[in-house]
Amino acid sequence: MIEEDVAVAMARIPLLAGKAPTVERLGGLTNRVYRVTTADGSYCLRLPGKGTEAYIDRAVEATNARAAAAAGVAPEVLFFAPDGVMLTRYLDGTVTLSAQLFRERPGAAGRAGAAFRRLHASGQRFAFRFELFQMIDDYLKVLSHLGAELPEGYHDVVAEAGAVREALSAHAWPLAPCHCDPLCENLLDTGERVWLVDWEYSGVNDPMWDLGDLSVEGGFDAGQDEALLRGYFGGEARPADRGRMVVYKAMCDLLWTLWGLIQHANRNPAEDFWAYATGRFERCKALMASRELTHQLAAVRAGPAG
Repeated sequence: MIEEDVAVAMARIPLLAGKAPTVERLGGLTNRVYRVTTADGSYCLRLPGKGTEAYIDRAVEATNARAAAAAGVAPEVLFFAPDGVMLTRYLDGTVTLSAQLFRERPGAAGRAGAAFRRLHASGQRFAFRFELFQMIDDYLKVLSHLGAELPEGYHDVVAEAGAVREALSAHAWPLAPCHCDPLCENLLDTGERVWLVDWEYSGVNDPMWDLGDLSVEGGFDAGQDEALLRGYFGGEARPADRGRMVVYKAMCDLLWTLWGLIQHANRNPAEDFWAYATGRFERCKALMASRELTHQLAAVRAGPAG
């Protein structure tokens, strides 16, 4: 039986209104996602999650999702309502990736790198500037409004990240349209190419954020990092570029710690978000304190000619 709010959402969409579809729940951490099949084809229906309106700009998402489709890296957007109800084409013949599947599917990391390169080099115009430290401030305001608890020492690590900010600014990359939230599950693989979905956090950003964030989400080892970089650059990455990717591993954990705390404060039942947030924060602190980060920061400061 179709859930009532799913039926109401489908009735709003001209392409589905009056049809007798079959509906299959696909998943989603903060939103609910469904495969909807009619006699005319299969579609992907997204219903926005509770509380997401506090930190996601749906107009920005709509603009960027359509631009990503025009870039050839995302499915066509068929309907997008101001409240975030969205319908896209369902991509047949794809497998939703996971950390395990990235390890098991030959060439998956390289195909992901190539997909990001296609997006970053597309020339598409994205709305919103994904600015890490401004987003940290914004998320902290949301958490303050929710009366939420922070892990001990969070503000100290943000202060330490000032040195990272200076290093990244010294030889800034040209900004590009970026996904900005590359969970493994937001990448779909055909075995020949990777597609990107879920543009809620997308914006104009340093391209190496996407690579560093995916590496963290997938728990990539050194070999997978190398395949990702080679898929992106078509060859050996420069030390400064590799350094930016590693630095962003720490920074994405610093930011997404707060995202997890917001989910915890909103009582999102999808998983234990307090454990998610504190786990990310501990991983961030470990990398921030490591010799590896010191080495990679030096490469970033030296710049491409270093």
